[in-house]
Amino acid sequence: MSSRNLPSTKPERRAANANYASTSRPRVAPTTMGEDHERRGPASTSHSRKQPVAMAASTMLSERRTEKRDVRERETETRRTRSPLKHSTESRANARSRGERQVRDVERPSRTTSSRKASPEPAPAPWEPQASLIAHTTAPLATRVSRPPLASTAPATLQPTPLAQLSLDAQEKAILEDLLFVFMGFEGQYIRFSDVYNPHEEKERLLGPQFRILHGVDQSLRDLSKSMLKMATHYIAVDACVEVLSREEYGAVNHALCAAIRRLLKDYLTLIAQLEHQLLTNPSFTLHVLSLHTKETSHMLYQLYTTGIELLKANGILEDDKEEDDSGDDTNDFENILESLREGGNTSKKLCKGGSVLGLITKRLSSMSGDPAARTLLTTLLREASRPYMAMLNEWLHHGGIKDPHSEFLIKEQKSIKRERLDQDYTDEYWEKRYTARDALVPPQLEAVKDKVLLAGKYLNVVRECGGVDVSKTVQDAPSSFDDPRFLDNVNSSYAYANSSLLNLLLTTHQLPARLRSLKHYFFLDRSDFFSYFLEMGELELKKPAKHVNVGKLQSLLDLATRHAGSVAVEDPYKEDIKVQINDTGLTNWLMKIVNVTGLDQDASATLSNYTPASTAPITDDTNITGYQALVFDYAMPFPLSLVVSRVTLTRYQLLFRYLLSLKHLETDLAKCWGEQGKNAAWKHRSRNPRIELWKRRAWTLRARMLVFVQQLTYYCTAEVIEPNWTSLMSRLNEESKEEAKGKGKATGDGSSGAPPVERTVDELMQDHVDFLATCLKECMLTNSKLLRINNKIMSTCSMFASFTYSLSRYLITGDPDLVAQVNTSLGASSAALPASRHTTQLVYDPQRVDKMYDMLAKYEENFTRHLKILLDTLNYLAATETVVFLSLCARLTSAGEGLSGFQAPMGMEGIM
Repeated sequence: MSSRNLPSTKPERRAANANYASTSRPRVAPTTMGEDHERRGPASTSHSRKQPVAMAASTMLSERRTEKRDVRERETETRRTRSPLKHSTESRANARSRGERQVRDVERPSRTTSSRKASPEPAPAPWEPQASLIAHTTAPLATRVSRPPLASTAPATLQPTPLAQLSLDAQEKAILEDLLFVFMGFEGQYIRFSDVYNPHEEKERLLGPQFRILHGVDQSLRDLSKSMLKMATHYIAVDACVEVLSREEYGAVNHALCAAIRRLLKDYLTLIAQLEHQLLTNPSFTLHVLSLHTKETSHMLYQLYTTGIELLKANGILEDDKEEDDSGDDTNDFENILESLREGGNTSKKLCKGGSVLGLITKRLSSMSGDPAARTLLTTLLREASRPYMAMLNEWLHHGGIKDPHSEFLIKEQKSIKRERLDQDYTDEYWEKRYTARDALVPPQLEAVKDKVLLAGKYLNVVRECGGVDVSKTVQDAPSSFDDPRFLDNVNSSYAYANSSLLNLLLTTHQLPARLRSLKHYFFLDRSDFFSYFLEMGELELKKPAKHVNVGKLQSLLDLATRHAGSVAVEDPYKEDIKVQINDTGLTNWLMKIVNVTGLDQDASATLSNYTPASTAPITDDTNITGYQALVFDYAMPFPLSLVVSRVTLTRYQLLFRYLLSLKHLETDLAKCWGEQGKNAAWKHRSRNPRIELWKRRAWTLRARMLVFVQQLTYYCTAEVIEPNWTSLMSRLNEESKEEAKGKGKATGDGSSGAPPVERTVDELMQDHVDFLATCLKECMLTNSKLLRINNKIMSTCSMFASFTYSLSRYLITGDPDLVAQVNTSLGASSAALPASRHTTQLVYDPQRVDKMYDMLAKYEENFTRHLKILLDTLNYLAATETVVFLSLCARLTSAGEGLSGFQAPMGMEGIM
C-alpha cells in the first residue's frame, strides 16, 4: 500500500496536492470527462491503461510539475501506511480547523481583470477551518463536534489530481481508498456529497446523503461504486437516527433499541478496519472484492435504515408520505392532548415510544417472513428493545408498582387520585381511573392479555397498600423478552396470584360478606325493630323542616336505638360505622337527575305518551321538605372494602333506603289515619243521612285501597326484588370464599408459578355487587322517569289524603245535625264551668257540607284511580319489553285499583279491611 503515489488521509492528500494545483492549473477549471475525451482524441478510450495526453502547456511547466510531484511523493511516502480509521478524527479536526479560512477565501470578492493586470496576484491565504462544539442534547452519546466543511468548498489549491489524468489502476485504488472514508461518513477526494446535501440540517442527515463521483472515472468503476454508496448513505442516516432517538424524551425502549444498533454499527466499523487492512496488504484486493465483502452488511444497514425511517415518521420528525384519514380519532387525539398537558408534555409533538416501538418492529418482523437475514436482525432488535419494557411489566405484575419515567408503559397511573379521597369519590375514580391502559402503547404481544395485565397490577397494588406484598423482594427468573416461552405463563400466573390475594384480603381478612349483611340491616331494613324505635324517638325532630333538623340529636337517637339491649342491631360489630345525614334534595328530584342522563327509549316514549318527556325541572318543591323526606344513612367503609362498596355504590344503597323509608312513612301515616277513623266518635256515629254513611264507606274504601297499594308495593320491593337478588349475590360470594379457601394453599408467594386457575375474579365480584344494586333499582321502578313521575303523583295523593283525614272529621260533624247537637251540648256543659272569656264557639249545621265532602273525596278518588291505572298500563308495557318481574307487581296492584272485592292480603291486613 505504501508503494502507491497517493496520500492516505483526506487533509494530507489535499495539502500534498496544493503545490501541484497552484502550478499546473492556476486559472484552469477542472476538466470534465467530455473535455478530456476531446483533448485525448478519438483514439483514446476510458479503458486505456496508458497515461492520458498532457494538456496544451509549455514544456517548462510540465517539467516543473513532474519535479514537484516527485518531491511530494517522497515527503508523504511514510504517511501512506497510516490508517484512515485511526486518524479519521484527526483528519476531521484538521479539516474543520481550516473551515473558516476556506469560507472566507471562497467568499472573498474576485478582483477585476484590470486590477490583475495592474498588480501581481497575492498568494492565497491558507485554508484553516475551525471546529466548534454543538449545543448539548439529552442524548448522552451524541456527537458534540461540528461537522467538517464540504470538500467542494475547499480552495482550488487543495483539489486532487483529476481522475481523467490517472490510469485505470490508479483510478481503482483512488476509488477504493475513498470508499473507505465514505463508508465511515466522510467525503473522499473523488467521492463527495451531492451539491444539495447540507450536513448541518438534521433532517437531511436522517434521510442520508446522496454521493457523486467526480468526472473522469471509468464507467465500470463508477457503476460498481454507485452500488456500494447506498451503504454509506444508510450508515450516515442510521448513525444520525441513533443520535436523535437516544434523546431522553423518546423513552427507555428507544434507548435500548439505539444501544443495540450501536453495537451493530461498531461491528460495521470493525469490518471497515478489516477491509482497510486488506487494501493495505493484499495487492489483489479490488473494487469487486470489496463489493462482495459488503453485500451482507449492506443488507443489514438497509434494514436498519428502513426501520429508522419508519420510527422517525412515527415520531413526526420526518413527514409521512401516507395521507391517512384521522377524522375518526379526534376524540383519542383530544384525550392524548389532555394527558400530555397533565403530564407536562409537549402537545405539538407526537412520540412513538414504548409499546408503539415494539409494535412497529413486530409488524416489520411479520412482513419479513421470507428474508431470514432480516428476520434474524429484527428479532435481535426486538429482543433488546423489549428488555426495559419487560422490566416495567415484571415490576407491575409482581409488585403492583410502576417505574415509568418516560410514560411509555401500557399502564398509566394518575397519581393525583389518592385513596384518601375515596369517601368523596362519587365517580369511582380511584378504581376506574387511577390505573388505566394506554391502548396506543400496547405491544401486539400483550394485546390478548392486556386486561389481565391491568387487573393483575391493580389487584396487587391494593394488596401492596395493605402491606401484603414485599416490594423489596427481587423477582427471580422472570422472562426478560417477548420471545421467552414463559412470557404468557408469567402474565397468567401473576394475574391468578394477584386475584387470589385480593379475594382473600376482601373475603377473609376484611370480612366482606359480614359488611354487606350489615349494610342490608341498615339500608334495606330487614331488621327494622331498631329503625321503628328510632323513628318513634325522633318523630318530633323528623317532622321539622329539613333545614331545622338537629343532625347531632338524630345521631344520638340512632346510637341509642342500635345499642338498645332488646335490639337485634346490638349484635352488629359494625354499628359504629352507620351515620345520619340530612339531604337537601328530595328523593324524586335526586333520582330524576340520575335518570335524565339516559331517559327512556324512544319506543317507550312514543307508547307512553300520557306524560311529557323527562326534563331538568324539579318535579317536587324541596324547599320545605321534612326530616322524613330528607333523612338518609351514611356508612364509613374502610379500605380496601371501599373499592367494592365505593361512594357510587353506597349512593345506590341510599336511594333504595330513602325509597323504602318513604313507603314505610306513608304506611305509618295511613295506619294513623285508620286509627283516627276507628276511635273518633264522628266516624263511629251512624247517621240518619244515608249520603253521609255512603260517604264514610267511600272514604274508608279509599284509605284501604291506598294502604293496600303502599303495603303491596313495600312487599314487592322487599320480598320479591331485594331478597331474591340478595340471596343470589351471597351465594356467589360463598362460592368464591370456598374456591379461595381451596386454592389458598396452592398459590405461591411471588405469583410466578403454582397459582390456582382463576374461576372468579375480584372485578366479577364487584360487578356482581353493582349488578345486584342496579337490578334492585330497576325493578323497584327507580330508574325510569315515567314510573318515577307516576309513582310520585300516587304517593303524593296518598300522603295528602292521610294528612287531610283529620280535617275530614270536622267536615263530617258539621254535615250531620245530630252530631252538631251532640257536640254543642257537650261544649255547653264544659263551658259553663269556664270564665266567659274562654267560652267555646258553638258549631253550626251546614246542609251543603255533604256536597262539598263528596266533591273533595271524588277528587282524591279520581286522582288515585287515574294515576294507578296509568301506572299499571306502564308496568304492563315494561313487563313485555324490559323485565317480566313487573307482571307480579301488576297483579298485586290490580286489587288496589279495583277495590277490595275478592282480595286476600298476605300480610295480615284482614283486620284493617
